[in-house]
Amino acid sequence: MGTGTQLGRVRGLGTAKSGTDHWWKQRITAISNLGLVLWFVISLVRLPDLTYATIVAWLQQPIAAVPLVLMIVSVFYHFRLGSQVLIEDYVHHEGNKVLAVLLLNFFALALGFTAVFSVLKIAFGAV
Repeated sequence: MGTGTQLGRVRGLGTAKSGTDHWWKQRITAISNLGLVLWFVISLVRLPDLTYATIVAWLQQPIAAVPLVLMIVSVFYHFRLGSQVLIEDYVHHEGNKVLAVLLLNFFALALGFTAVFSVLKIAFGAV
């Protein structure tokens, strides 16, 4: 049994020592998503109505805009982490894997920045 482990180390099949960091980031973002999405739902339920004017007035308050931006960042980061794991586990060709992760990163960044920009545009009164 000892020779198999040594042979695995020689071939580079041992641990990369990077999975723990990724795992922790997923758990931390999951916990932050839980709190922020709960805040978001409770905040929407407490509004008198969900008309455009009410939502805009609500988002122009820093107490609403800041947590919403934090929620967007946390949700998209968590999405990227989880999707990256799926790609790494199920895409076996190395070139396709790199391309898929690269496209995933661009996709998550583009949508995340668009969402944050939209909230900030409303928060700063440019609507």
